[in-house]
Amino acid sequence: MRTLIGAMTLLAALQNPTTVPPARGFRAELLRDLDDMQKKITDLAAAMPADKYTWRPASGVRSVSEVFMHIAGGNYYGATFVGVKAPVYDERAFERIQDKERVLAELKKSFQHLRMAILTTSDADLDKPIKMFGNDSTEREAFMFALFHLHEHLGQSIAYARMNGVVPPWSASP
Repeated sequence: MRTLIGAMTLLAALQNPTTVPPARGFRAELLRDLDDMQKKITDLAAAMPADKYTWRPASGVRSVSEVFMHIAGGNYYGATFVGVKAPVYDERAFERIQDKERVLAELKKSFQHLRMAILTTSDADLDKPIKMFGNDSTEREAFMFALFHLHEHLGQSIAYARMNGVVPPWSASP
């Protein structure tokens, strides 16, 4: 999977030389964390049985598929703070997608979207002022927010998986 992600990033970089992944610095660190989050979240989504995608721990709480689709929506939304337009979709309908293969495809597209937002932002633009949730902020903080969101919902997804007898693939015994 990491090879596929690397190949996709390289292909995108060849098509647009401004998207060459940085070797070091803040954007390189963001991309490493994003790669880790993408692998863990998509591996966990793949490990969850399709019949558990509608499971929810209690009434009024997001189901497994709703959490994964919320993650995808968050990836799109996080990039809007730095001026990258999200695809047009009905948020309520988007989060109700339950088909496992569709969820996995949407997660993949959303991670690529966020990755390209990071790649196409220059180091100098990271300090550019923006408004986020009505507050003064920077593009750097917008990306940090997107990653914090991923970490938060990875933890939630791990709990959901374990409640359903699924061990996160990266922590399973060899």
